[in-house]
This record gives sequence, structure tokens and C-alpha cells, in this order.
Amino acid sequence: MTNPWRATVLTLFPEMFPGPLGVSLAGRALASGLWQLEARDIRASATDRHRSVDDTPAGGGPGMVLRADVLAAAIDTAETGPERPRLLMSPRGRPLTQARVIELAQGPGPLIVCGRFEGIDQRVIDTRDLEEVSIGDYVLSGGEIAALALIDACVRLLPGVMGKEASGTEESFSDGLLEYPQYTRPQLFEGVPIPEILTSGDHAKVAAWRRAESEALTAARRADLWAKIPSKVPNRPGRRKTPKSTTDG
Repeated sequence: MTNPWRATVLTLFPEMFPGPLGVSLAGRALASGLWQLEARDIRASATDRHRSVDDTPAGGGPGMVLRADVLAAAIDTAETGPERPRLLMSPRGRPLTQARVIELAQGPGPLIVCGRFEGIDQRVIDTRDLEEVSIGDYVLSGGEIAALALIDACVRLLPGVMGKEASGTEESFSDGLLEYPQYTRPQLFEGVPIPEILTSGDHAKVAAWRRAESEALTAARRADLWAKIPSKVPNRPGRRKTPKSTTDG
């Protein structure tokens, strides 16, 4: 029997976990042992009587920086093997993608460092081989919310967590495109019906419609993703034109 996927989080606020990870799909999977979560307090590695974890930035400037010695000790004490990736949630990190989430979900689970203040000492990043990861081009008060998002994205892909295997493959970013629009009952809502093709029973036509809608949405909203699909790049010789969305006008 293999060990379950495990997330180890280093934070100044361990009480923030499991938080939303303790409910819904992730919470049920956690309770049933499909994955494990360990939130470790960085302050436990402080050595002075005040449990100090930060100090003023070298060279001057506002704010405080997490100390190298304290954070390094917290990482070392966690005793994660070399097979487990070490992540640092950071706005300057590489953007988190669905492809990277899949890689992380297929592994044993990461150690995640949650920064605070102005950041952490660069020497810890270098000596402890931390991979900096960003969930978007904005700044949060700390890495905890970003860590929750990353863990949730991974946990939902673990075997047995979602009800249907297709739920994890037919969604945004699974094939480089945004997901197509979804509909359900009632058939008529405030005078707007479900697109007729979705109730036609013709699975081939439904699949083609969904693909066209995904392409249209991606081209309209995410030019960066659209440009990565060579056969669909608009406004180039020999390429097909950007598809028109039938839901967005």
C-alpha cells in the first residue's frame, strides 16, 4: 500500500489550516485518508525567548524579513526527503499552471513555505533549493492563501477524490483552452433556453460545439493561451480565423 499524498506547510499561522481544505471534496478526502496535511509553526524553530523569526532588511528599507537561520531550521526539522519538491509561495515566482499542478499531484506531495512580511532571506531559497511559485500577479499578506489554492488544485486530482474521472480532464486548461459554457435545468431560465444542440442527443455535435466554444472563449479572454496553439493562432497566414463565441456575442 503506497503512502497517501502529503502536503507539509511551514507557516507562522498554522491555525489557518486546514481552513477551506477541511470541507467539501478536499475535506472528505482528508478525513478518509486519501491525503494528509501537516501545518508546522515556523516559530517553533526560533531560539530566543521572544521566539523571534524576523529582522530588518540588510541595506535598509521598510518592513521585516524572515531570518535565514530560523526558516532553514524549520525546513530541516520537517525532514522531507529529496523526492518531495520544496515550494515557496511568492509573487515573483513562476506562475502556477495546470501542468505543474498535475506534476505535483502525481508526486508524493510538496513541502510549502509560506512567506510573510517583505519576504524571506535569499540564502534560504538558494541553500534549501526552494522553487518559487506564484498564483497571480498580485500581492497577498502572506503565502498561506496561495498555499491553500495550490493544495486544493492538487488534491482534487488525486485518485478517488472526484466522483468521475472525466471531471478532472474536461475542464479549463486541460488541453490548453478555457472550459466551454455549462448548462443544466431548468431548460428555460428567464426566457433564455439551453442551447438546442446540447439537448439534441448527438454526442459528436455536442463535442464539436463545446470545442468551438472553448476556442472562442480562449481567443477572446486569454490571448496568451490562444497564442500557444499553433493551428489556432489568429491573424497569421494559413491560420484559421478566431472563432466567434455563440455565448458572448
